[in-house]
Amino acid sequence: MENSYWRYMDCMDAAGLRELMDSYGQDVWNLAYVITRRHDLADDVTQDVFLKVYQSIASFRGASSIRTWLLSMTRNTAINYKRTAFMRRVLLVGRSAAHNGESPSAEQEAIRLAFTSELWNAVLELPVKLREVLVLHAKYELTTKEIADALGLPEGTVKTRLSRARKRMNSSWKGSAAYE
Repeated sequence: MENSYWRYMDCMDAAGLRELMDSYGQDVWNLAYVITRRHDLADDVTQDVFLKVYQSIASFRGASSIRTWLLSMTRNTAINYKRTAFMRRVLLVGRSAAHNGESPSAEQEAIRLAFTSELWNAVLELPVKLREVLVLHAKYELTTKEIADALGLPEGTVKTRLSRARKRMNSSWKGSAAYE
């Protein structure tokens, strides 16, 4: 689908939008959640992103993949949501882990959920600048060039932020292991 983005340029209809949403909707929502830390805002950001795509598909130049373009738009939209005065007054609460579709024992599931929850809590505690590059690299497997394109940053800045995010995660895990 990446190479066939030109078909969206001529006319964006409901079927084309549905195809984009089916292909990239979960990626868009996940990134929106990582940035906003709220399920309801991730839903709103995702809806806004695809509305913007529907209205402005003609502005897509094809300089990057459509996925990179969508993730860049998601990042910008999520950050705009966070910058509103309303968001500054809202307390972020509630975090959960995603299921992977397996049927392990109850003990294994509890351990996996605890580990996943701890890991995501540590990731969500990172500053946004570090969190977004770490998630784009680890979760979405984007290259530093793709991350740089999505965030509008030089590659060197992305590499630095990624290195700092990894160091903070390592120190966070070493610190939590000392209490066990």
